[in-house]
Amino acid sequence: MTERLPHYARSDARDNRERILEAAGAAFAAEGVDVTMRDLARRAGVGTATLYRHFPTKEILATEAFTRRMAACADAVERGLADPDPWRGFRTVVEEVCVLHALDQGFASAFTATFPRAVDLSRVRERGLRSLALLARRAKDAGALRADFVLDDLILALMAHRGIRAESPAATAAAARRLAALLIRSFRA
Repeated sequence: MTERLPHYARSDARDNRERILEAAGAAFAAEGVDVTMRDLARRAGVGTATLYRHFPTKEILATEAFTRRMAACADAVERGLADPDPWRGFRTVVEEVCVLHALDQGFASAFTATFPRAVDLSRVRERGLRSLALLARRAKDAGALRADFVLDDLILALMAHRGIRAESPAATAAAARRLAALLIRSFRA
């Protein structure tokens, strides 16, 4: 028998990997990528050997956490585009992406500064901006979004959300939703 059998991760190994990614995502969002691997293992409730078995370097771990963050933004935009009501789709995207940015607290900036070649950001950014522009155009065509709205308005909103500070992630998300609601009202035609 020369063929190798497929390798399936044990459920506890999959659970460990998921806990590591969740802990890393939260730590990176709150503190940037300077968190130590030992601290990440402790936060995930695993040993350092387990952490390194799944993620041999911090760059690999941070890249996967960052990729998940980007995927969450892309998923929000795709759901917005799929909504038959363009204004509701636009509002949903603005709120979800603003909350993600508020909870991020600079992870994206820290990640790109520390690992500048880990992800092709220009390709990801262009695809996201094209999708957002299409969503905005649909909302304008429906008469719901201000005619003078430009994507830079949304970028400004995202920048404002990165400045939100609260005592807990739940309080940060609540504040981000409130600010997003105020901004969405100003975008309405």
